[in-house]
Amino acid sequence: MKAHLATLRSPLEVVAPESASVDLPRIERAVREILLAIGEDPNRDGLAETPRRVAVAYRDLFAGLRQHPADHLRRVFAHDGAGDDLVAVRDIEVFSMCEHHLLPFTGHAHVVYLPGAERVVGLSKIARTVDVFARRPQLQERLTAQIADAFIDQLEARGVAVVVRAEHLCMKMRGVGKQRASMVTTAYRGLLEQSTPLRAEAMALVAGELR
Repeated sequence: MKAHLATLRSPLEVVAPESASVDLPRIERAVREILLAIGEDPNRDGLAETPRRVAVAYRDLFAGLRQHPADHLRRVFAHDGAGDDLVAVRDIEVFSMCEHHLLPFTGHAHVVYLPGAERVVGLSKIARTVDVFARRPQLQERLTAQIADAFIDQLEARGVAVVVRAEHLCMKMRGVGKQRASMVTTAYRGLLEQSTPLRAEAMALVAGELR
């Protein structure tokens, strides 16, 4: 399934402060109710610990709700102004949960940015920024836009391009059951939206045509 172009800016909303705790007992009770509702016995050996396990897993899978991209993108290094030299990080693994069915979608994100304000960010911080937004109930279109907006708003990049390709289990396991379909979303900001040559260079980096 081919891409939507994410053209609208998306707010960098943070649902809860990082210090907020996850209500694990409440999740456990909810999971137990789900097991009962589908006709299972939550007390049998194989399921007795499932509510607790799911609660802990959800705490980790949705940790991005208590994080902000500034936590990572504010840790910068001096950059003496290298003109229009792009920085690209490809094949960042993405694990997220579709907000419509709470089923996973997985794939890779590619981030290309044009540094601004003589500042660049460490390689690991780019991947962590992707995780901030991926570890939330998400839409792939929103995820792509939020990553791009974070580089403009927090890092003051002069331009950014983000490409996410992912496969959605809600499409594979239910509904149409299409096993080989993938979704591609793109977001361009700043000079990478305005300059066709720069955008073409960025997409060549993503495709691996420039090395």
